[in-house]
Amino acid sequence: MNKKLLSFFTLLIATFGLSNADAQFYQIANQLPSLLSPMLSGSMNYKGFVDAHYLKGLGECNADFLGVSTSQGFQYREWFFMGVGMGVDVLFSHTSDEFGNWDVNHPDYDSTIVKSQRTSGVMIPIFTDFRFNVGKSSSVAFFADVKVGCSFLVGKDNLRINNGYITNQEYFYLRPALGVRIPVNSNNSKQAVALGINYQLLTANYWSSWNRNVTLNSLGASASFEW
Repeated sequence: MNKKLLSFFTLLIATFGLSNADAQFYQIANQLPSLLSPMLSGSMNYKGFVDAHYLKGLGECNADFLGVSTSQGFQYREWFFMGVGMGVDVLFSHTSDEFGNWDVNHPDYDSTIVKSQRTSGVMIPIFTDFRFNVGKSSSVAFFADVKVGCSFLVGKDNLRINNGYITNQEYFYLRPALGVRIPVNSNNSKQAVALGINYQLLTANYWSSWNRNVTLNSLGASASFEW
């Protein structure tokens, strides 16, 4: 008797749950047009950026970056933008001859990697972008921007950085910036150029048996256009 009651209540709960799920899917389907129409009509304040930047490496293990990137997202408030983006960075590492002259009997010597060493490459950063404006969009204003995500070395398995290497695995990417925003169209305040000072942090791994971590720091400038 208890088993029959248990089976009955189980069936009842399952039926009730499926009915609620169907009702929720039906409501979501009905709401999709109302959610999509503001985005398609532009009333959600779509906004885009494209920027060019040059960053000079700092410290003993460092590299210079010359790149472009774009961010696409929405201006939720006059002072706040959030979106996603990606870029292309040409990387120029600063190296010494010490590692290349290591003896073949050194525990970290690998002839395959030594032969494939190089000092320039391409990295692809993919990130979330947050931008904060201080001042009116119709006049010159200050901004703070933070890009955070990951970056990938493409084309080769490794890139020599001074006495070590970074590889083609993903690396943590952080690029905050401070600068000034200048409107360029009196009829459309969304169009502006921005000049900024940028700091970039990129974490990587040494090629070595000790699995030491490398932190690449760089500082530079950027110029961007927004619409």
